[in-house]
Amino acid sequence: MSSAATTDSKLAGKSAPGRSIDIESRRYQMFPVLSTDEIDRLRHFGVVKKWQPGEMLFEAGKPGLGMVIVLAGRVTISWFDGFGHELPVADLGPGQFSGEVGTLSGRPAPVSARAVGAVETLLIKPELLRALIIGEAELGERIMRALILRRVALIESGSGGPVLVGDSKFADMVRLQGFLTRNGIPHTVLDPETSHDAAALIRSHELQRKELPLAVFSDGTLLKRPSEIELGRHLGLLPELDAKRIYDVIVVGAGPAGLATAVYAASEGLSVLVLDARAFGGQAGASARIENYLGFPTGISGQALAGRAFVQAQKFGAEIALPVGVERLICDGTILTVNIAGGLQVRAYTIVVASGAEYRRPQVGNLADYEGRGVHYWASPIEAKLCRSEEVALVGGGNSAGQAAVFLADFAERVHLLVRGTNLKARMSNYLVERIAGIPNISVHTETDVTALAGDDSGLSAVTWRNRKTQEEQQKSIRHLFLFAGADPNTIWLKDCGVMLDAKGFVLTGAEVSNVRGAVAAEGTNRLPLETSVPRVFAIGDVRAGSTKRVAAAVGEGAAVVAQLHTVLAAIEARN
Repeated sequence: MSSAATTDSKLAGKSAPGRSIDIESRRYQMFPVLSTDEIDRLRHFGVVKKWQPGEMLFEAGKPGLGMVIVLAGRVTISWFDGFGHELPVADLGPGQFSGEVGTLSGRPAPVSARAVGAVETLLIKPELLRALIIGEAELGERIMRALILRRVALIESGSGGPVLVGDSKFADMVRLQGFLTRNGIPHTVLDPETSHDAAALIRSHELQRKELPLAVFSDGTLLKRPSEIELGRHLGLLPELDAKRIYDVIVVGAGPAGLATAVYAASEGLSVLVLDARAFGGQAGASARIENYLGFPTGISGQALAGRAFVQAQKFGAEIALPVGVERLICDGTILTVNIAGGLQVRAYTIVVASGAEYRRPQVGNLADYEGRGVHYWASPIEAKLCRSEEVALVGGGNSAGQAAVFLADFAERVHLLVRGTNLKARMSNYLVERIAGIPNISVHTETDVTALAGDDSGLSAVTWRNRKTQEEQQKSIRHLFLFAGADPNTIWLKDCGVMLDAKGFVLTGAEVSNVRGAVAAEGTNRLPLETSVPRVFAIGDVRAGSTKRVAAAVGEGAAVVAQLHTVLAAIEARN
C-alpha cells in the first residue's frame, strides 16, 4: 500500500467531534513525493542511514530521531494499540518522508516505523528539521503542511497515542479526554461494556471500577486512573529541563499571549521556555468558534488557532513543557528562578507572566463536589456529546459564555444562559447577542445567580437559580452546568516576589507601577510599558491590569513585549 495512492481504512475512518479534513482530497499534501533534485537540496541537513530488513526506524512512545526521507526501499508505518494488535497506517516509498508535528521538537512518535527489506534513508534530526523548514521556504512549507495534516488525520481516526479504557461518562474519563484533546494528542476510547479487548484487559488484571479509567500505551504500559501530569510525562510532553541552563525568557502560560511571545521571541533568536499547567490555548483554546479575530471572516475554533500557534512556536525552536505546575517565582538576583512542581527549578534572565485568569466560581457550598461530575469550565465536543438532548445551564455574560452557549445549542435540548447583569450587551459582542436572540433553544435569564446544586454518586442532577430582582427561585433537572463567569487572575505564584497587583489581584505594569507611591526597586522606578514592579519581569494578556480581554489584544501584547525583552537583555549583556 503506497501512502501516495491509498491510506489504510483506520486512518480514513471515524472523525473526532468538531473536526474534519477531507483526507481523500488532501492525501497528496499529506504524503508528497520529493524529487531527486529536492532531496539533493536537503542532504546537507541530514545524514544517510541504512536499515536492515525488519529493523525499527522508530517506535511509538520513544524519543524520536527526527524525520527520515526514504532514498531506497520501503517503510511501513503502524500503530500498536497496546492490546497486541498492529494496525497499518501508511507505507512510504522513495522520495517520501516520515514524521508529524511532534517530530519538530523530538517528542515521542505516536506511531512506529519498520523497514520492509533493506532501506536507505536521509535522517534529519529535529533541530536541523526546524532549520530546513525555515531555510528552504518552499520545501519547508510543503513539509510543514504534511506534518500538520498527518497529526490531524491521526486525531480524527483515533490512530496512535494511548487508548483510554472506561465509561465515557466517567468524570475522570472526561478529564483525560479533555487533556488529550486540548493538547492535540491522538487517542482512542474503549468502553468495556462494548469492547471485547477492554473487558478482557480488565478481567486479566483483576481491576476494580475505582481503578478506571486506564491509559494503555503501545508498549503495553498501563496507567490506572492517571493524573494529567502522569499522562503527560509518559507521552513525552514534559521535556528534560536543565536546571543549569539560563534561558533568555521563560513564559508562564501558553494561552494566546504566551504563545505569541514564544513565536516572536524564538523567531528572533531568543532562547524560550514556555510552561503551562494544563494545555496550550488557555481559556481561548476552549472557545468553540471565534468570529471577531482579524483574518478569519468565517471564524476559527480556539483550539485550531492555538494549535497553529503551538506548532509555529516549535518551528522556531521554543521549548514548551506541559502540564507543569508553577509554584513560585524567585527574583532576588540577576538570574530569575521559577520553582515548578516536583521540586525542579528553571532559570532565565527575563520572565513573562502570561498565566491568565480562571473563571470565577459561584458561591455555592457544594460546588467542588460536582466539579468534573457535571460542573464544567469549558465546552468542548467531549462535553457537548454528553449533553445531547438534555437541558443545560451556563453561567456568564462575556464572549466566551456566548460562544459556548451557541455551540451547546446544537447539542442540548435547551441552554439556560444565566447572567448577573441586566442584559447581554454590556460585556458581549453584538454579533453574539444577535445570534443568541435568534436561537430558539437558548433562554437568557438576566440578574440571576446559581444558589444551589444537588446530585448523587453519579454526579450533578439539579441546579437552582434565583432572580435577584424578583427573588423568584427556579430548580431544573440539569446534569451539566458550565461556568464562564468573571475571572480571577492566576497570580498566587508571584506572591513571594513582590510583584505589585491592583485591588482585584491583576498585575500592574508600566506607568501604573511608576506612579505607585513608594514603588522603589534596585533599577529605579521607571518601567517599560509591560514591565512589572520587579525588574525584568513582564506581564501580558488577561493577567495584566487594564488589559483588553480579547484574543487579538493578548496576541498583540505577546508580540509587543518581545521588543521590551530585547531592551532588557541588551542592557544585561552590556553590563556583563
